[in-house]
Order: sequence, then C-alpha cells, then structure tokens
Amino acid sequence: MKARLRMLPEVREALAAGEPVVALESTIITHGMPAPRNLETARAVEAAVRDGGAAPATIAILDGRISVGLDAEDLERLAAEQDVAKVSRADLPAVLAGGGAGSTTVAATMICADLAGIRVFATGGIGGVHRGADQSFDVSADLQELGRTPVAVVCAGAKAILDLPKTLEVLETLGVPVIGYGTDDLPAFYSRSCGLKAPLRRDTAAAIAAVMAAKWELGLGGGLVIANPVPEGHDIPAAAIATHIDAALAEAAAQGIQGKAVTPFLLARLEQLTGGASLEANIALVLNNARLAAEIAVAYAGVERLAVPASHPRG
Repeated sequence: MKARLRMLPEVREALAAGEPVVALESTIITHGMPAPRNLETARAVEAAVRDGGAAPATIAILDGRISVGLDAEDLERLAAEQDVAKVSRADLPAVLAGGGAGSTTVAATMICADLAGIRVFATGGIGGVHRGADQSFDVSADLQELGRTPVAVVCAGAKAILDLPKTLEVLETLGVPVIGYGTDDLPAFYSRSCGLKAPLRRDTAAAIAAVMAAKWELGLGGGLVIANPVPEGHDIPAAAIATHIDAALAEAAAQGIQGKAVTPFLLARLEQLTGGASLEANIALVLNNARLAAEIAVAYAGVERLAVPASHPRG
C-alpha cells in the first residue's frame, strides 16, 4: 500500500507525532466551483485548517498515486487540468491503475483518509438519496461509505438537491450518528434548517470527539456526520432555494444529464439562478466546516493521547 500513497511531509510528520490532521476533498477544485474561485477557496480552506491548529491534507489522485496533502503546484495543476476523473469507491482502482489524475468525492476521500490514518474530514455537503430514487435507484456511494469507514465528516448537511428525509433514514439504517453542531435542526447545505430535526446535538468540539472515541472503542466502525449550519448571513432559506432546485432538476432531466454529472450541473445552474448567492454560500460553509473540523481534530488528538492504545475498525 505504501507504493500507492504519496504523503506531503507536513501531513506525514503530523501523523507520526500524533498531531491533528484534517482531510479535504478535491472535487471542490475540479467539479464544485468555477475558476478562479476554486483555487482561491482550496487555499483558503487549507489556511483555515492551519489557523485552527491542524495540518490540512487535501486528497487527490495524481500520476497513479493517492496524494495525501497537496503542495501549491499540485493545487494549481488540479485547478487547471481538464477532464479530471471524479473518483468514488467504484472508480478508485481504475483511476489509480490508469495513472491519470482524479479528484476525490466524499466516499473516496474517506477511503484515502482512512488508509492514511486520518479521522476527521471537512467537506461542503455529503451525497445521499436523489429525488426519484425509487425509480432511478440513484443513491450516492457516500452513504454506504459512512456506514463502513471510520472517519468523521464535517459538512453542512446533505446537499439540498437531494431527498433529505430518505437520506436521513438511510443514515439511520446504516448506524451513522448524525450530530447537529449547536443546532437541533438539520442543516441542508445552503439553508440552516430544512424542517427536519437533527437526531443528535453536541455544542462543542470536545463533545463530538468524545462521541467519535466511544463509537470506535466499541468496535462499531463506520463514520459520523457532523452537520454544521452555513453561517448566518450566507444562508438561503429552504423555500427560496427549493424553487431554483426544482427548475434546475427539470433542466437536467430534459437534457438527459444523469449520474455523476448531475451534481456539478445543478451547482453551476443554481449559481446562475441565484445570481451568485449559492456560490457565496458554498464558499462560506466550506470555510466554516474547515474551522470546525480543525477544532474537532485537535480535540480528538487530545483524546487519543489520553486513551490506551486502541484500533480503529474499518467495518
């Protein structure tokens, strides 16, 4: 496995010393935001993690290896390169074997973070059950990954374009704790609330780290969702964004857009329909999640130092 991993020295040294590290996905650079905001945001997110006392580890596939931590040149390369593969669990072996470049989704980032020994991951929003999944069977691999891979995912909830009640039901079935950070309401990416209640609530990073430790010490395996609401002043009310989502979904269906292409299309279309407000909300929530993830990583590193040696089950 060592031959497949390329680890940035900053990340390797932090992990070896038991210092906090936060994994970051790379699809935000290649598929989530337009240039030049994608590269600007990637740099700002890494800076936010460092300011919080943790080492950032942006993860991508470069030249047939899993790169855990990207330097400035790597970030610029990803931002500029065309036709970068969007990599989830099913694609990871083929992209690695092919020797090309790939950006990691939530699922693939969790897999790679686990391989590297990183337990905290910050992203924008997780995937889930798509609307109409009873006909299309379109369910994100993120959900099963959360059920099997021991990484805490700090996000602004599931993406608002999804069927949120069904997504929450699947997470419960898979035994994934969904924790609202400082809120009783379930955030929905652009919106601080979607009308659903968060199954659990914790108000501090230390309390979240304690849940992580307890879950894995019990041998339960799998991940956790830490649902962190988009900052006030950047949120878009659920009713307002719903109108735009319905219009964008109708356009995607009319154009025959399916599978992995749906989310990038919808995000780009929503930016147009909201006059840029959705992009600004996306950037604000990603930065907010990075800050919280750094706090949680610092708290969890402290828990691990105090604990007797324990394994982190992958089941």
